[in-house]
Amino acid sequence: MNLVFALAAAVLFGTGAVLLLDRDLVRVVFGVVLVSQAAVLTLVASGLSRGAAPIYPLSGDSIADPLSQAMALTAIVIGLAVTALLLALVLRVVQAYRSRELGELAGQEAERDARLERLHEREHAEEEAAAR
Repeated sequence: MNLVFALAAAVLFGTGAVLLLDRDLVRVVFGVVLVSQAAVLTLVASGLSRGAAPIYPLSGDSIADPLSQAMALTAIVIGLAVTALLLALVLRVVQAYRSRELGELAGQEAERDARLERLHEREHAEEEAAAR
């Protein structure tokens, strides 16, 4: 059974890594989600043991470890918050630049930086001319 969980986590992680390398921002967010879920699946698989409930064990049998379940639940909540933040950032970027492609965003940022650099050079030249 652990082999099945390991293969599923590997497939999720591999798919997430491929999506992280994509040029589309939404696919990058989906890649982060898949890598996060692969981590959760790994946490759940690490705690797979049959045993009595840890709340009130009646016998001396083995007890299921609740730590991996608590860590998985925490990872799910944090992953949801990170996903919401990333989607909000992508929405803001799309509204500001009208594009989801990283190449187009880099080109627009380079143009903006060059325009600001020319503006600062012109202001600096005017200040030096006024100082003379």
